[in-house]
Amino acid sequence: MKSVGMTTGGFYKQFASKEALSAEATGRAFEDLGTLLAEYEERHRDHAAARHALIEFYLSTEHRDQPGTGCPAAGLAGDMARDAGAGEAGRCYANGLAEFTRWLSENEQDESDGLAAMATLVGAILLSRATTGTEFSEAILKAARDTLTPREDSGSRG
Repeated sequence: MKSVGMTTGGFYKQFASKEALSAEATGRAFEDLGTLLAEYEERHRDHAAARHALIEFYLSTEHRDQPGTGCPAAGLAGDMARDAGAGEAGRCYANGLAEFTRWLSENEQDESDGLAAMATLVGAILLSRATTGTEFSEAILKAARDTLTPREDSGSRG
């Protein structure tokens, strides 16, 4: 707080409640994810290539080892689970997951593949982080990559 010239109390007074702060932070985290996804689209020739590159990064040891700068879907999952029905923050989280799912989908008419990809990515990164330092952690990342990347060769929406 000192570096931005605020006291802790001054910071919290910017929000009507703890719930408002949580909702704002959750929404902002998913906005940042949306910006990252747009950057992947810009850097790659089509959606399938962007999706493949994101999956490769998401399931990397680099992403695993930096949870503080990682995906909000994984980073906030535990908090949302502990506060079931987390009000506005929970709605922001669910909306963010839905957007991430749509982006991951290879078929705009049926987003079930995007939902499966999102669940696989988030589950794999959480389990890999929980087992960091073991061979099992690396195996989780590899198995998820192997499951998700072969699809890139068929039927992209891109």
